[in-house]
Amino acid sequence: MQQAEKKNPLIDEHGRLIHKLRLQLTDTCNFRCFYCMPRQFKFLPSSQLLKANEFIEICSALVGLGIDEIRISGGEPTLRADLKEIVRGLSNLPVERLGITTNGYFLADKIAFLSQTKCRNINISLDSLNKKRFRMITKSDSFDTVYRAILKAKEKGLRVKVNVVALRGLNDDEVFDYIDFSAKHKIEVRFLELMKIGPCCCKHNGLFVPAQELIQRIEEREELIPQSVNNDSTAFNFKTSSGGKIGFIASESQPFCNFCSRLRLSATGGLRACLMSDAGISLRGRNKSEYPAILRSVIAMKPVERIEYIRQPMYQIGG
Repeated sequence: MQQAEKKNPLIDEHGRLIHKLRLQLTDTCNFRCFYCMPRQFKFLPSSQLLKANEFIEICSALVGLGIDEIRISGGEPTLRADLKEIVRGLSNLPVERLGITTNGYFLADKIAFLSQTKCRNINISLDSLNKKRFRMITKSDSFDTVYRAILKAKEKGLRVKVNVVALRGLNDDEVFDYIDFSAKHKIEVRFLELMKIGPCCCKHNGLFVPAQELIQRIEEREELIPQSVNNDSTAFNFKTSSGGKIGFIASESQPFCNFCSRLRLSATGGLRACLMSDAGISLRGRNKSEYPAILRSVIAMKPVERIEYIRQPMYQIGG
C-alpha cells in the first residue's frame, strides 16, 4: 500500500476500512446458470460498456484514493476481447492483490499470460464434479474443459480457488467429493450459500443449504481445523483431517456487513456500495477531482445490516 493510502484510508462512519474493488468487465456470459441468469435475459450492447482505457483510468484514480485490492468479474470476464489490455493496465497499478473470477471455459489459453501479470489469484466456479449435474446447472457441456483448466492453472503456479454454490438436492451431497478433490490437488474449495438475488428469490427456500449444516455433516466424518483469516474476509476457512482446504461464504446465514470492505464498479461505470443494493453513482465521464466526494457519498450508502434480497439478477451486478 502506498504511504498516501496509509495516511488517508477510506474509513466509513462505522469504522469499516474500504479498500477492495469488484470490477465487472461485462454482463455477458456463455453459461446459463439458473441462479445467476433468468430465463429471459438481455445483455448490454458492447457500445455501452467501459473501454479498456476507461477501466484503467478509473481504477488508477480509485487506487490513488485508497483501493488496494481489485478482483475482476463478469458476467464472464474472459469474454472481453481486450482482457489482456485491461489486466496489463491494472497490473501496473500499485495494488497489493489482483484477481479474477471466471467460469473457466476460456481460462486455459490465458494461463500463460496471467502468470506474467499481477493477476495470479484465480477463483473458478465449479458447481458439480458430476458431468450431468454440471450440465444441468450451467446449461453447458463443458465440464472437462473447466476441470482441465483448474488443474492447469494450479500446475502453472497460479493461486487457485474453486467456488461451489451449495444447492440442496442438486450438489450438496458432493461435499466429501470436493474435500477429496481439495486434498488430492491441493486446491482450496469454497462453499457459497445461495443468495436471494434475481431468479433465486422465489426458489431460495427449497434450494438453500446453510453453511453450518455442511459443517455439521463434515464434522461427523472429519476434523475441521480453523484457519486464521483477515477481519474483512468473506470466508471462514478450515483444513480437514484428510488434507483438504475448504472455506465457507455464509452470506445469508452469517452476513458480514459489519466488516464489509468492498465497493463495486459496474461494466458501465457505476460505483455501487453493496451487492444487494443498486444505489450508487456513475464515474463515467466524471472529472477525477470529483472522485473524493463521490467516494464519500457511495461509502455512506453501505448498509450495516443485511438487505434481505435484490430482484436484479447476478449477471447484471457482477459476481
